[in-house]
Amino acid sequence: MTTTINPKDISQQELHGILLTAVAPRPICFASTVDLDGNVNLSPFSYFNVFSSNPPLLIFSPARSGRDNTHKHSYLNVKEVPEVVINIVNHPIVEQMSLASTAYERGVNEFVKSGLTPVPSEMVRPPRVGEAPVAFECIVQQTIELSQEPGAGNLVLARVERIHINEAYSTEGKLDTQKLDLVGRMGGNWYIRAIDNALFEIPKPIRGKGIGVDALPEGIRESNVLTGNNLGRLGNLQQLPNPQEVEAIATDDEVQMMAKKVGHEPATHKAQLHWLAQRILDEGDTTKAMTLLLHAETL
Repeated sequence: MTTTINPKDISQQELHGILLTAVAPRPICFASTVDLDGNVNLSPFSYFNVFSSNPPLLIFSPARSGRDNTHKHSYLNVKEVPEVVINIVNHPIVEQMSLASTAYERGVNEFVKSGLTPVPSEMVRPPRVGEAPVAFECIVQQTIELSQEPGAGNLVLARVERIHINEAYSTEGKLDTQKLDLVGRMGGNWYIRAIDNALFEIPKPIRGKGIGVDALPEGIRESNVLTGNNLGRLGNLQQLPNPQEVEAIATDDEVQMMAKKVGHEPATHKAQLHWLAQRILDEGDTTKAMTLLLHAETL
C-alpha cells in the first residue's frame, strides 16, 4: 500500500518533515560568514553538497524561516560580504555544531557560544573552524532565491579558493574516509555516523562496462535467495566466467562437502549453492560467486 500526497495539500511544516526524513542522510557543513562590520556568524546547514570540481563549487541553502519567513543571518551576511568558509562537520564536533544552530540574535558570534576555535583564513574574511577536518575558503559566485515563501531555499554557490586539511584525517597524503568520522543529518533529531559497520564499499564501474543483470542466466535472476543488491553486484562483472572455470569450481572442498551433505536433491543443492554464493559475494569475491552460481545452473 502506498500513500500519495500532493505537496500543495499539506502544510509547509508537514512537507518539511517528509522531505528531510526521506532525503537522508545529508552531509553537514558549518558556514562561517561575516557582515560589513566584521561580525562573525557560524551556522550549520544540511542543505549542502558539492556540485562541481571544475570549477570547484559547493552549494548550501540558508532557507527562510518556516515560522516567520525571515532570512538566516548567514544569507544576509553573504549578500553583504560574498565570502564564506565551508567547514566540514564530523563526530568530534557534532554537539558543538548542534549548539551553534541555536537562533541567536544577529551579531552573536557562534564561535564563542559553541567553544570552537576561529582560525584566520588566507583568501577570505570569515575565519575557519580550527577543529574541522576539512575547511574550504570560498568566494560566493552567485545566490539564487527560490521563492519569497516560508521555508524557501536560498542557494549560495560558493567557489573554492583554498582547502585546509587536518593531516590527522589523512593516510599517506590522502583523506581517509574511516578516519574522517563524518556525520549526516537525518529527520527530526536524528543523525548518522559514518564509521565502522556503517561504512561499506561498492566497486564503481568507471572504466569497464558491467554485463548487466539482463545478461545473467534466468535461474540466477529469479533466485529466491539472491537480493537485488546481489544481482547488481553480479551484473557489474565485465564478463561471465568461462566453462573451464565453472567446471573447476566443482572440485572446491566446500562445494564438494555441500554436495555430499544434500545428496541427490537438485533443488536443495542449488539453493544451498546460492546461499554459499551470497556469502562469498558479501566477502567481496564476485567472480568466484558468479562461477559458483553458474555451476549451480548445471545441476
